[in-house]
Amino acid sequence: GKVDPSVLLGLGLAVEDDIENRKTHHDDELDHEHDDFDSFVIDIPSIANPDELAKRVALAAEQENVLRVKGFVEVGGKPMRLLLQAVGPRVNHYYDRAWTAEDERRSRLVVIGLKGLNRPAIERILAG
Repeated sequence: GKVDPSVLLGLGLAVEDDIENRKTHHDDELDHEHDDFDSFVIDIPSIANPDELAKRVALAAEQENVLRVKGFVEVGGKPMRLLLQAVGPRVNHYYDRAWTAEDERRSRLVVIGLKGLNRPAIERILAG
């Protein structure tokens, strides 16, 4: 038989008209927190080679259970800022735009992982 694509895609159901009756996994909690995770911000020195930093980020993921890293990085001699994102050991980086006069040219990364991250070890790895 044939099935109407709108049925498969859930089109025209107007669920927003009944939103108060649609429970989520947060509804029974008084306070929703992320107690299973730690995060911190690290400032690192300007770098010369983005690929070397990517290797260090992947190493932190593998050795110290880092789940996610994201931030902007100053690369010496480059007029553009480097955007870096990582999920586990998969690291992506590219120049997203030129630094502006209002920007503070620095390298700052947000590190996210499971509770109990070894911050000093991660900082040593990332700072090189």
